[in-house]
Amino acid sequence: MSERIRLGIVGYGNLGKGTVKAIQQSQDMELVAIFTRRNPQDLHIDIPHVKVEHISTALDYQDEIDVMLLCGGSATDLPEQTPQFAKHFNTVDSFDTHAKIPEFYEKVNKAATEGKKIAMISVGWDPGLFSINRVMADAILPNGENYTFWGKGLSQGHSDAIRRVEGVKNGVQYTIPSDEAIDKVRSGANPTLTTAEKHRRVCYVVAEEGADKAKIEETIKTMPNYFADYDTEVHFITEEELQRDHSKAPHGGFVIRGGKTGDNNNQIYEFSLKLDSNPEFTASVLVAYARAAYRLYKENQYGAKTVFDVPLSYISPRSNEELRRDFL
Repeated sequence: MSERIRLGIVGYGNLGKGTVKAIQQSQDMELVAIFTRRNPQDLHIDIPHVKVEHISTALDYQDEIDVMLLCGGSATDLPEQTPQFAKHFNTVDSFDTHAKIPEFYEKVNKAATEGKKIAMISVGWDPGLFSINRVMADAILPNGENYTFWGKGLSQGHSDAIRRVEGVKNGVQYTIPSDEAIDKVRSGANPTLTTAEKHRRVCYVVAEEGADKAKIEETIKTMPNYFADYDTEVHFITEEELQRDHSKAPHGGFVIRGGKTGDNNNQIYEFSLKLDSNPEFTASVLVAYARAAYRLYKENQYGAKTVFDVPLSYISPRSNEELRRDFL
């Protein structure tokens, strides 16, 4: 591409920090500004020409930013921020509450259409890359079943949900897949598995001083869309233990479809990821789809889009000629 795509970032947590690093690896992009709800002077960004501003000033940058990357959490940030920003900017977000994606799409689509902008929603690896592979596997093997396994790994969205529980000072959540369930699926048996049979969730929580730990545990275990349907463990630890033992953010998982073709032959379709850093990988997907959002906007397309709506070539910095020569 001959022109650089100008990007902004809203939110500077783990995902926002990973997004800065991903932009730095993309030669066709440049970071213009980071917007935060905190005091901008508290964020020390040692990158020339990148501004750090309070989120309240974001609209002043409408003419300077091509795509705004929304790096807040799915529990409370993105449901409010994405529709607001989609009226004024092309946006990309990582909203990952699967059960609420249809209603989120409708709300964002209305805002982006009114503003004549592109809003790429639910971008990342799941939803995102895993979603693409679920559709691909289903189309190729119509006589079969899809299975998704996450982990073992630290979930950004679920950890964010934990931290928003009253009385919680800090915390993380790990998703642990069942090896027995994975083995059954890979055997081609196409078993019927409940949510609890596929995964369990393990939470490590630092409680505020004097907080009701029993109430915190009950709130976490009964949280709909996050923990209510799972075998969930809650362990209370100190801040020092959290920093010592849980400062990394590994993750990954599998999309597996077992199906039968022709003369009753078993076929297994599998896509997997193994990630040292969940937020950095998710950020890299966001940045790639910022490229797609920009290209769609240049074609005068508007409204909310998902990974299903984007041609694969739109996320690549390479020309179609290069893609055909080197990747096809």
